[in-house]
Amino acid sequence: MSSAIIIRPVTESDYDAVARITRDSYLAAGYFDDAEHPYMQRIQQVAVRAAAAPIWVAERDGGIVGSVTLAVAGDEFADIALPDELEFRMLVVDPEVQRGGIGRALVEAIIAHARTLDGICAVGLTTGQDWHGAHALYESTGFHRVPERDWLVPQSRIKLLVYRLDL
Repeated sequence: MSSAIIIRPVTESDYDAVARITRDSYLAAGYFDDAEHPYMQRIQQVAVRAAAAPIWVAERDGGIVGSVTLAVAGDEFADIALPDELEFRMLVVDPEVQRGGIGRALVEAIIAHARTLDGICAVGLTTGQDWHGAHALYESTGFHRVPERDWLVPQSRIKLLVYRLDL
C-alpha cells in the first residue's frame, strides 16, 4: 500500500527535486530532445518561477514526487487564464512513480483550492496534444476540452490543447 501523498507549497530545499522532475517529465513525454532547449532551461529555473508564481509539490515518503505551478490572468506564468480562471501549468510527476495517483492528488488539490478563491469559477490548463494519459486524468476529474482556445507554442510546431473545469 502506498504512503499518503502530501500537497504543500514548494520550499527552497525542494527546488532541485522540482527541476529534476520537471526536466525528466518533459523529456519522457518526448516534446524536447534534450534539457538544453531554451524552454527546458527556463522551466528548470525553479527559484525564478517560485518568485513569480505559487508552486506546489507532491511529497510521498519524505521525497518530492511531483509539482505544479499556479497562475491567474495577468500573472507572468499565465498562458491561457481568463479573468475567472485559476490556471495550472507544468503539472509533472516523476516518471519513476507515474500512474500512482500523484497527478490526481495534485489536480484534486488545485480544484479544492480554486473553490476557495474569490472571483474564480473555473480551472483551466493546457496540455500536450499527444499526452493521452494526462488527457484521461483531466477528463476523469471533470475537465472538458475547449478546442477554440488551443494554441501553438511560439516559434514551434507544438500544439497545446486547452481544458477547463467549471466549478
